[in-house]
Amino acid sequence: MAPFIPYGRQSISQQDIDAVVAVLKSDWLTQGPAIAQFEQAVANYCGVSYAVAVSSATAALHIACLAAELGSKDALWTSPNTFVASANCGLYCGATVNFVDIDAKTYNLDVALLKQKLSRAQQDGTLPKVVVPVHFAGQSCDMEAISSLAQQYDFTVIEDASHAIGGQYRGRPVGCCQFSDMAVFSFHPVKIVTTGEGGMVLTNQKALYEKLIHLRSHGITREPEQMQGESHGPWYYEQLELGFNYRMTDIQAALGTSQMQRLPAFVQRRQMLADRYFELLQGLPIMLPVQHPETASSWHLFVIRLMLNTLQLSHRQVFEILRDKGIGVNLHYIPVHTQPYYQTLGFRPGDFPEAEQYYREAISLPLHYEMSLDEQDYIVDCLRACLT
Repeated sequence: MAPFIPYGRQSISQQDIDAVVAVLKSDWLTQGPAIAQFEQAVANYCGVSYAVAVSSATAALHIACLAAELGSKDALWTSPNTFVASANCGLYCGATVNFVDIDAKTYNLDVALLKQKLSRAQQDGTLPKVVVPVHFAGQSCDMEAISSLAQQYDFTVIEDASHAIGGQYRGRPVGCCQFSDMAVFSFHPVKIVTTGEGGMVLTNQKALYEKLIHLRSHGITREPEQMQGESHGPWYYEQLELGFNYRMTDIQAALGTSQMQRLPAFVQRRQMLADRYFELLQGLPIMLPVQHPETASSWHLFVIRLMLNTLQLSHRQVFEILRDKGIGVNLHYIPVHTQPYYQTLGFRPGDFPEAEQYYREAISLPLHYEMSLDEQDYIVDCLRACLT
């Protein structure tokens, strides 16, 4: 039987290992200098003023929402075609959550539908305080259009860029926050850059940065100018608000800094493999991912959609045949509003039909830095044999 080919996996070099070992031999395993070095490396790459490393992208989304002062009387809108964390972050803050259906070509939040929904919400008095556009598979949303709507309707934009480090929008790196208030990256092992687990919030706004720094570590400050009373001595700190222990360790950060040096190579390899998929999959009864000309995807995922009306097999049968052949296909994502928990909040199947139609047809093919051309050929051969 052929070895299992995962849909995504980390690439760890000797340089990465050496960076982690150096931290293990140092005085700092956490709350040390490696954190700031990693934050600076990501900020420099993206061309953004501030970066705050945290324990996961979920934690990053949570404190970003809190920094935006999202509360129990507010609403957060996001895409249904995402991992549940993009919506759950609003619920953590006590806010209500709603969704905007996806664009049929890019699978990102449909900006035309967002505009219509905002117009209706203005009349109803139910405008969102936060909108979380998700850069699905590594391709940026139309951020200038979303930013324009944010100015018109006065909401905070938090980019969920968990898939998209290394991607570009209009020639600038995703994460530069040119058209948003904050952006969030994920460093889970299946992502492009990994720290094991980990996340980061980026922003150009100093006030948000200072809130994020407090929130990731119990709401505590050691900065005398931020304290409400006089310092009692060098040991003194003050808790100014209720925060969390969302800190990243220096071990993780050292791995992240080393991985950032490899980011251009990671993206270049993924682009090459994606181009090869486009070439090899031509003529099959599938829809290939559409790339907007103003974006350059980082290719976290390569998603195909089956033309089921031309096939003798069901979506599930194709998926299971590929899995049986050792191909780690996956499905991103089950529409969030169809999850049982979200059904208890009042959502129903049919609420966001484009995301649901996409879910009935989509399959994520393996795509990662260390995937060989022979493995890719095997995937394509198996898929062709299955569909023709």
